[in-house]
Amino acid sequence: MRKLYALFVLCIIMPNLWSCKDKVEEQSELQPEKIDRKALVSRHNVNIKTLDTLASLSVGNGTFAYTVDVTGMQTFPEYYKDGMPLGTQSEWGWDSHPNTENYKFEETLVDYKQNGRSVSYAIQNKISERTKAATEFFRSNPHRLQLGNLGLELFKSNGEKVEPSDIKNINQNLNLWTGEIKSEFTVENVPVVVWTNCHQEQDVIGIKIQSELIQKKQLRVRVRFPYPTGAWTDLAAQWEGVRPYKSEIAKVSEQQAIISRALDSLQYQVGLQWKGKAKLTKQKDHYFLLHPEDNDTFEFTCQFSESVINKLISFDAVQISSKTEWDRFWKSGGAIDFQGSTDPRADELERRIILSQYLTKLQCTGTLPPQETGLTYNSWYGKPHLEMHWWHGVHFALWNRPGYLERTLPWYNRVFKKAKQLAERQGFAGARWQKMTDPYGDEGPSSVGAFLIWQQPHFITYAELMYRTNPTPETLELYKERVFATADFMASYPNFNTEKNRYELGPPVIAAQERFKAVETYNPTYELAYWHWALKTAIAWKTRLDETPNPDWQTVLDGLSPLPIQDDKYLAAESAPDSYTNMEYRTDHPSVFGTYGMLPESELLDKTIMKNTFDWIWNNWAWEETWGWDFPMTAMTAARLGQPEKAVDALFMDIKTNTYLKSGHNYQEGRLPVYLPGNGGLLTAVAMMCAGWDGLEEHNPGFPKDGTWTVKWEGLSKMF
Repeated sequence: MRKLYALFVLCIIMPNLWSCKDKVEEQSELQPEKIDRKALVSRHNVNIKTLDTLASLSVGNGTFAYTVDVTGMQTFPEYYKDGMPLGTQSEWGWDSHPNTENYKFEETLVDYKQNGRSVSYAIQNKISERTKAATEFFRSNPHRLQLGNLGLELFKSNGEKVEPSDIKNINQNLNLWTGEIKSEFTVENVPVVVWTNCHQEQDVIGIKIQSELIQKKQLRVRVRFPYPTGAWTDLAAQWEGVRPYKSEIAKVSEQQAIISRALDSLQYQVGLQWKGKAKLTKQKDHYFLLHPEDNDTFEFTCQFSESVINKLISFDAVQISSKTEWDRFWKSGGAIDFQGSTDPRADELERRIILSQYLTKLQCTGTLPPQETGLTYNSWYGKPHLEMHWWHGVHFALWNRPGYLERTLPWYNRVFKKAKQLAERQGFAGARWQKMTDPYGDEGPSSVGAFLIWQQPHFITYAELMYRTNPTPETLELYKERVFATADFMASYPNFNTEKNRYELGPPVIAAQERFKAVETYNPTYELAYWHWALKTAIAWKTRLDETPNPDWQTVLDGLSPLPIQDDKYLAAESAPDSYTNMEYRTDHPSVFGTYGMLPESELLDKTIMKNTFDWIWNNWAWEETWGWDFPMTAMTAARLGQPEKAVDALFMDIKTNTYLKSGHNYQEGRLPVYLPGNGGLLTAVAMMCAGWDGLEEHNPGFPKDGTWTVKWEGLSKMF
């Protein structure tokens, strides 16, 4: 009895540390042991042995990142540009072309009939050549910059420049626990070793090089500035352009130099500091070489700053900063350990989890919502998509690192005025959160994005997660204005259908499954469920504050349309009775899963019908035409439906967009080898599969109980 009582106490007082086995031979095996986090993380250190353009590795600090090839630097940008580009990006590095044609944002606006009146939407307006040009101007400005290419220039003994094929005996290792990359290779049998680190509080790269090539004058450090493309993507490999940009040596001394950069709307500095003798020369416009001398070891730092650089940092300081912060990070928050599992997929899942934590920490923990390709290279001009912020950020709260999500939330306050202006322009109350946006909260015209609404309730999700972390009056006061303005818009947006006596979402609206025409679509299922949850949560916030809710919130909540059903399955949208017969509608995100995966059970939901829907989609969906976050979303729904086998299977569907590269990046296609919503989604799903959600006492609900999975975790939080 004493042993049983001890086991009962263990389950009650230690819910965040649990090892689950289907068959336990001794009760001692149920005693939780602290996870050896260093061993867990280090067994997934990344090792690269070949010249693989999809195996680029990155160092970074959440607001700045530097991506390298097998040399540990950005030596071969042209060779890598069609694989994983060698980027150097930051949160602050944005530029805008001058508006020489005096384009007006109003030229992107087109009126649509909504709720019996005209409502303007910023779309890709193609009514004339001028409106097309205006649209492209506001889509592409501002655009995120590639701040610089920091690489090696290597030469053979005969003076010829070293090409990628000349790099031999590659042995590159990313030490996840310290954030340091060590790159070893040879050139004509001469060894080269490069250590690469990133400072964790400043945008500084620290490099140490060891090789006889230095004394032989066959190794130089190249600092070159790519020309900004201002296009959908920027692969950091375009060197020519027509804009009169400037890059000049502003200051130089025996061991330091400052290069000043001037673009259209941005000026910034690049600071170099080195140990030992070296000389900086300008080869041509935007192209500099640092020539180390008289030693087989050369170490230096390269700092990027939007303000004047007054103090440069040593390599040792950068290395210590990286080591200290990554040690702190890995010891914080949650951890999941699958050692002892016999399922052959366990090690790979653990690898993806560890690398996804590394990548999201270095790419997505700044003060802005991230872009989908993080700080590696541009997609969609480098701009954040607010509907994706859920996938970028929610996992931090579930992994008990809520500060990283919290750090992005003041941005919503900075752009709050523009969100309210958007709602006012369209005749709605409150604040309508932008879809494709920029650091300043401006709206990027988009014929799809303008009609999306599933980003709208996200802020209430983030605020609720913050309250769950810190349930105090101070938290409520901090976020309430934006929570309530979000809900005000949500109450004013639906159309009241007098014939059916209900509130409807759209038209025009585009569902998260972006396959339905805006002007024809209404009542998408996931969005209805999200509207219901968010309005109910906003009312709960008013109750916590002892304030009276806006009566419109309850009116809309009570009168919201039911989730659309046909043939015992939830439709993607009520306007799409052919949701499952039209082949096009079996592609893209199966967003109906968000209804009971991303969201908890509600009075709108019939779990039997959701199970029917899940089973049909599982067997019939065109999974090859989906995106990286669709697989973790599917796993979340499977777990909530009590199908743990399918939850795991979903994470391992053999689909191209569910590929995780050696670096841990979630590969989608040639133009998107990086897709961080997939990594964030994975972390959200596995946290739920371990810790569960509100009202569930079962541990590890997302893993099979057939004895093949040994799941030990600590420090995770439940989802709502």
